[in-house]
Amino acid sequence: MWKYTLKRLMWAVLTLWVIITITFIIMKVIPGNPFAKEGPMPPAVYNNLQRHYNLDKPNIVQYGMYLKSLAQLDFGHSMKSQSLTVNDYIKNGFPVSLHLGLQALVIAITFGLVLGVIAALNRNRWPDYFSMVVAILGISVPSFILGTFLIQYFGVYLKVLPVATWKSWSHTILPSISLAMMPLAFIARLMRSSMLEVMNQDYILTAKAKGLARNTIIIKHAIRNAILPVVTVLGILTANLVTGSFIIEHIFGIPGMGEMFVKSIFNRDYTVILGSTVFYSAILIFLIFIVDIAYTWIDPRIKVTGESS
Repeated sequence: MWKYTLKRLMWAVLTLWVIITITFIIMKVIPGNPFAKEGPMPPAVYNNLQRHYNLDKPNIVQYGMYLKSLAQLDFGHSMKSQSLTVNDYIKNGFPVSLHLGLQALVIAITFGLVLGVIAALNRNRWPDYFSMVVAILGISVPSFILGTFLIQYFGVYLKVLPVATWKSWSHTILPSISLAMMPLAFIARLMRSSMLEVMNQDYILTAKAKGLARNTIIIKHAIRNAILPVVTVLGILTANLVTGSFIIEHIFGIPGMGEMFVKSIFNRDYTVILGSTVFYSAILIFLIFIVDIAYTWIDPRIKVTGESS
């Protein structure tokens, strides 16, 4: 188990280094200038800015300095705000995106698993059709269209929920639902397929033959094994939700990492773009690593495979 964990950790670190390197190269080769929007400026001022942000040094030197800063958990200074660092942006934006993402994740997992199990246990009956219609709508309708509809109907027409800013729990309901629908639909369809496959396994038929209660078979044997594919994708789904949705945060005026990232692109704030990408990637890789370890706990057979490899 320890050997398997160490191996996965080494691959996680290597993957993060590759992402950092590729992102840094992209930032250097894309056209444009981070100070272009400042308008014409004297050469002396431009040179001072270049020197201040170490842009006058060779790229390999900049790369080494950036890796050293990352090792100290320093993502650098914003090129558009003299008073704020990238760490400040993350510190201010990530808690908001985390709150929104976790709330959406709870909605997606809870209702996705319930709909998937109901659909599988009632195959080719109306609960199955209803669950799959919800899943198809969740996958087919883009989040920004769903968010706009929820704003129009619940915020403008019924006036029962606020539609902008981030002040109270009621402000989180509509964006959380908008953000949760696509992963909810994905989990529901995946859980349905997995449940149908598990319910036809020999050990389930044996449990039925032994006279075990239906609820015991479903909860103790079927769901635990059927949920494995869902656990596999939870790392990516969690990272996508926790780090926030650019479109949803922008539509609802939520001051999270997504909104920060969109503004940094428009402002060509390269340090914020790079820092946000690295931070997002680190979260994604960490969550996938946690899911890998959790997978060995849920399915003991993987422990043998991991240790023997």
